[in-house]
This record gives sequence, structure tokens and C-alpha cells, in this order.
Amino acid sequence: MNWLKQQAANIAGTQEPIYGPSALQSVAKQAETTPYTELQKEDLKWAAMDSTNAETQTFYMMAESGHIGMAQVIYSNVAGILTTCHFNTKIFYPDHQTPTLWSSDSLDNYSFDEPHLSFHATNCSVTLSEDATFYTIKSATNQSSIVNVTITRTAPGFQVGRNGKSFYGTDPDHPWGSMRHTFWPRCTAQGSILTKAGEVDFKGRAFFQHALQGMKPHHAAARWKFISMQSPTYSAVMMEFTTPPSYGSSVVNVGGLARDGAIICAGASNSATHTSVKQDAENDWPEPETVKFEWSGKTKEGEEVQAVVEGGLGRRLDRVDIMGEVPGFIKKIAGGVSGAKPWIYQYSPEPKLSLKISIGGEEHVEEGTVFTEATFIS
Repeated sequence: MNWLKQQAANIAGTQEPIYGPSALQSVAKQAETTPYTELQKEDLKWAAMDSTNAETQTFYMMAESGHIGMAQVIYSNVAGILTTCHFNTKIFYPDHQTPTLWSSDSLDNYSFDEPHLSFHATNCSVTLSEDATFYTIKSATNQSSIVNVTITRTAPGFQVGRNGKSFYGTDPDHPWGSMRHTFWPRCTAQGSILTKAGEVDFKGRAFFQHALQGMKPHHAAARWKFISMQSPTYSAVMMEFTTPPSYGSSVVNVGGLARDGAIICAGASNSATHTSVKQDAENDWPEPETVKFEWSGKTKEGEEVQAVVEGGLGRRLDRVDIMGEVPGFIKKIAGGVSGAKPWIYQYSPEPKLSLKISIGGEEHVEEGTVFTEATFIS
């Protein structure tokens, strides 16, 4: 009966019944015995599910010039009936005067290579190298943002637990939904995005995330907190989501710390806190003003690791009305849901925040570039 209710909610787009926290099998359970696993080539495959889902590959770039960029492919399916793909590009300018560039374009003739490791469409490709150490992203889908960048990992990728997945459903052996994140926490970027105002060189640091929401996204999560912090020596990444009340408003957090050549630690024992907020007068969401992100784990050698990034967010980079700006297929996925009014708040604090990290009792403090988001859905 619960499965039938869930399927009805999927089709109608309505809120789900209250199943309670026991209907979520969090990846944190896996992490109790396997904090994380390093990604192998097969872990980078697109799932390309033929049921309701949203799957993304997102590349974040922090250029030496101070520009922050994003290139993203979204693959979405609605009820096994409609599959849609989009390519999104965003550039934040360091002068805080030039308007943020945002491009979102529907893709035609999309396909995957045979092992599902690379994505191709008309005038767009995201190609994984044979040795699985770099992606080449090319897009001429929008003349306002012609993309040609290469993202090369300088540390191993990881997923929390054995497979990075949390599962949804009242029968753990037959879940009706899932959530998965995999990360390349520390990368370099080469290449550029050609805009109508000129070429933006994205030589610098980068971060890659592959996410799969194997159900309607607003059924999987009601709120999100995300950070990527890139410093000369360290990279710190974290993704936290809170489920809707249907699953007990449960919190799942995945994240990790890396340096060139190695994962320092990763797992589910982290926390993301908005330490002070203000109500957004336009939509009444609690917009964060100051934040605290904390990582906790052990190195492979068993050394205790603690790290924190905290401070004020300063000037907001952007506030995105998801229903107003994202592709139409998201509206189809979220269509009709009661109480959904999704917004994303994006920041890159100035002055820069610092990562305070302790490894086996040895402490280091290093300033870096932070990109962080707070997302409110319902």
C-alpha cells in the first residue's frame, strides 16, 4: 500500500504520505563500517535511469582571475515517459559589477558512449579520458557562452560508504527511490568560456560532482547545504540535505577533505550549520548570513582529523528562483507539489574564509576560495 501511495505521489506531483525516518536508509549507515571508497572508473558511469529521476554532472571552476564558473549537464526523466537533457553555464564576475552570465539550453540528439562514461549531444560533449583522470567539456549550444574546458583531478575521487547511495522506501530490500553523490574534490581547470564580451580564462582550481536523485527531487530533499573550499594545499567539500517530513526531516551529510594525491578523510560525520540567518522579504526563506561547516574523520593511517570553515558570507552572488529559471522539465518533475517554492542562494565570501584543519594533532590554517549554496525547496 505504501508503494502504491508513493507511485501516486510520483505521478501526481503531490506531497507524499508520512512514512517516517525508518523509510530512509541513509548512506551514513554504510559509513559506520566503510567511511568512504575511492572512485574507480566504473563508478563514474551515468545511470541514465528510465524512471523518474534527475541526474547531473557539475563542474565548478575557480579561476586564478577571480571568476567562478559552472558547467553542468542535467539528464532527467519523468515517469519513464519524457527524457530531457540540458546544458547550463554560469559565470560570476570578480568585479561584482558585470551581470552574472547564465545560459540554459535544451540538448538534442543526446547519447552516451557504450560504457556510459561520456555524454554527447548536438554541439555538446562531456568526455571522460581513457585513464579516467580528466573530463573535457565542450559546448556551442549557446553563442553567449561557448565552453571548452578540461577538468583534471589531482586527488582521488570518492563516494561515502560502499556506493554513495541513500535509499527511500518502507521495504529496504525494494526501495522506491535513491540519492547518490560522487566527488572529485580537488582538480585543476584549463580552458575558457567565450562570451559575447570576450573570452574568460578559467585556468585555476576546480571541483566535480556527479549527483543522482533517483526519484522526484522534491520528494527526496526539502533543503540543501553545499560547500566547496579550495586552498593552495587543501580541498574541502560537503553536501548536506534534509528530507521532507515524509521521511522524518532526516539529515544526510556527505563530505571529505583532500590534498594533491590523496584523500585525507571522508565520510558522513560532518555538519553544516547556518549560524545566523535573516528572513528574505521576497519569499520568507531564512537566508544565511554566517555559516559553519565541520568535517570529522580519520586518515587511512588512523589519525584523527578535524576541520572547520566558518564565517560571514558577505555579499550574495545570486538568488535563483528555481521555478523561474531552471529548464521546464524540472517544473514537470515538481509540477503540482503543494508548498514547493524552491530558491537557491549562492555565495563566495570576501574577504576569503580559512580552513582550519588538524591531522593527528598537527594544526594548519589556510585561506581559500569558497563557493557555497543554500537551497530551500519546501
